[in-house]
Amino acid sequence: MDIGYYPGCALHGSSNDYERSVRACLDALGVNLRELDDWICCGATAAHSLNQKLAVALPARSLGIAERDGYGDLLAPCPMCSMELLKARMLVSGDPAMRKEISDIVELPVEGRTDVINLIQVFQKIGYDKLKEAAKVPLSDYKPACYYGCLLTRPPEVLRFDDCEQPTSMETLLASLGAAPVEWNYKTECCGAGMTMCNEDTVLDLSHKILSNAEQHGANCVVVACPMCHVNLDMKQADVDRRYGVQHGMMIYYLSDLVGLALGLDEQTLGIDRHYVSKR
Repeated sequence: MDIGYYPGCALHGSSNDYERSVRACLDALGVNLRELDDWICCGATAAHSLNQKLAVALPARSLGIAERDGYGDLLAPCPMCSMELLKARMLVSGDPAMRKEISDIVELPVEGRTDVINLIQVFQKIGYDKLKEAAKVPLSDYKPACYYGCLLTRPPEVLRFDDCEQPTSMETLLASLGAAPVEWNYKTECCGAGMTMCNEDTVLDLSHKILSNAEQHGANCVVVACPMCHVNLDMKQADVDRRYGVQHGMMIYYLSDLVGLALGLDEQTLGIDRHYVSKR
């Protein structure tokens, strides 16, 4: 299986451990990621507050590259990138005037033909039966709290993925590999996202509530599919502990980490050894 790949800024920068995990996991499953040639930033949290056309043009250019190079599917592992790409796709495909204007700006025809998908959807395309056949190590020791955060399912009219308030796709996937996902209350609550640097108090408060709720419901780890969520729950966990006088000690895995472990890959190959929180 060949899939177009949009890493975005985070997976080539601060969250390159996520890219390592995704590539190792999907390579073991025979999925070839074809990185877009000359992709650019999607605009993330800043572009839409500064210039509406820029906010559409930035992700649209990468969509145009994907269409030009014949990719039917484009994996964007970062939910922020995925959302921005999907918003641009919706706008250009539904508005002929907008489509022409944006195509002229980015100097590429952008029709909105390429389907933007997240990591969970890649596993769904592979099929859970094939995943179970490929699995070598049951995840019976793992009781994950599956954390979707703000952007994997929202806004629902753009994402059109899972239930925006009570998603279950990660739980279904991990349960098929032998894990025992817990039911808990914070699976779609915000962790503070990109406010890590500018408003740390908010991030620490939200992250503490998420980690505490996961613990209270019997989880022994949290599973994410977002680089920003991982930063706030993993890298900032020591700050959370100091602020609130606790010791969470909660492992934060990327979804590809647990799937990769089930496939028999080691922690070094997946980049788990580079996480800030280590196993108890």
